Amino acid sequence: MLMSDGPLAAMIDRLGVPWPAVEARGRGVAKIDPEQVARPSTGRVVLVTAMTPTPAGEGKTTVSTGLVDGLWRRGVRAIGALREPSLGPLFGRKGGAVGGGRARLVPADRINLHFTGDIHAVGSAHDLLSAMIDNHIFHRSEPRPARVDWPRVIDHSDRALRSIEVAHGTRRARVDRFDITAASEVMAILCLARDADDLTRRLARIVVGPGADGRPITAADLGADGAMAALLIDALRPNLVRTLEDNPVLVHGGPFANIAQGTSSLIATRLGQRLAEVVVTEAGFAFDLGGFKFLDIKGRAGDLRPAAVVLVVTARALRHHGGGSIAEASPAAVERGLANVAGHLDAMTRLGLAPPLLAINRFADDHPDELSRIERFALDHGTRAVRFTAFEDGGEGAERLADAVVARLSRGRTDADNYTPPYWPDDPLEVKLDRVARGVLGASGVLLEPEARHDLARLEAMGLDKLPVCLAKTHLSISDDPRKLGRPQGFTLRVTGLRAAAGAGFVVAACGPILTMPGLPRRPAALDVALGRDADGRLVVTGLK
Repeated sequence: MLMSDGPLAAMIDRLGVPWPAVEARGRGVAKIDPEQVARPSTGRVVLVTAMTPTPAGEGKTTVSTGLVDGLWRRGVRAIGALREPSLGPLFGRKGGAVGGGRARLVPADRINLHFTGDIHAVGSAHDLLSAMIDNHIFHRSEPRPARVDWPRVIDHSDRALRSIEVAHGTRRARVDRFDITAASEVMAILCLARDADDLTRRLARIVVGPGADGRPITAADLGADGAMAALLIDALRPNLVRTLEDNPVLVHGGPFANIAQGTSSLIATRLGQRLAEVVVTEAGFAFDLGGFKFLDIKGRAGDLRPAAVVLVVTARALRHHGGGSIAEASPAAVERGLANVAGHLDAMTRLGLAPPLLAINRFADDHPDELSRIERFALDHGTRAVRFTAFEDGGEGAERLADAVVARLSRGRTDADNYTPPYWPDDPLEVKLDRVARGVLGASGVLLEPEARHDLARLEAMGLDKLPVCLAKTHLSISDDPRKLGRPQGFTLRVTGLRAAAGAGFVVAACGPILTMPGLPRRPAALDVALGRDADGRLVVTGLK
């Protein structure tokens, strides 16, 4: 098979991927069919998580990408397993999701904009079910849902679509909503499915709403599951790209960690374990969200545990959580902000995890005293902090972190050997919520508001209360209040609503003022994006962050 990208073709040969498994997708991108890669799944997983971020994020993708480069420099066959960018954050406040500086993925513009169409396929499958539901209602077909809980989706941040009316010809309209595609249950299913058969089974279990008798009506009852699976046939295959140093990264799936499980696909992780000695994967936002959900949701679905855990910290985020200015060095603010990191480490301890390695993602304005305080903090908590400069220095700036990870992996145990989930499947749903609130967030308890209690009664009536729970909450605080920085104490987790995601295999608990359809900021990043030409006169996209 011919590839238009020489470095990518060389990388595929280096990995030993059989060429019948490779489908070229233009410049620098290939899809890999995991069914044609028959090898033992022996690679060890390194989970990259983080402290509570600032609104701009703290560089988990940069650290993950740089670590892959650093491991190859140390002679370790490594591969990344990361999520696909969503157009919502890209054109909103945060920007793209390909890393930064000299620790990033290429081709960045392709990955950030449409990529291989996976997210669009998820949206198409989701909205096909929406159309079939309303068609079902229009024709008075049976079984008929008494209420529709299934929304529509779009891969943009658009607050005007949070509540809409859907009309059925001359019949009475009903209230509906749009979620961002990354929040779709179909996205969660794509990332949790083991294979095509499991994908189809999960799609069939999607609950669109209750019938008149209270019984859950599913996508299979409407006959939608087969067509939905057909729309996802290409999206099921992971995408292979490379770092600036020509090392491999699988980019597949894109659920947000504040409203879903926030991890790349299980299929990509398993494929990575067949292709490499070490799979470096990141989970969205901080440990209280993506990190814990990797263990509790993806880990349950795929019988997966990380061999080592890396927690990303930055001096600027520590200043922020310590009451200082992000842009102004302050060792005192960093010292206070370390309480936030302590909160995450204590949660890991309560869950039986070993203290993670701390990766200090260096910024140019970091003060030496700030970095020294982080390193002393790590020693006091039974671990070590490693300065990481891959943004400026590429893989060379990740070599120290790579050495620390290799040392962890060479031990006779893993960081998750003693991991114990905070709840068991048969626990009542309210008990599960309380144990996650106390054990992971450090809350004093949980409060179900009236609407959530109503939702709980409906879930119990439909027999959906035995599923794992997935907290949907702010990523800017360990609590459900984005204004509570650092390490909030004595707070009660407020649950405002509960939604079944039976196909994905969990119940979404909306906490505090969380939204599943973001809005654009006053000055969206889209204002800076345009077409331009490079030095050779070729059309390029400019202004992407």
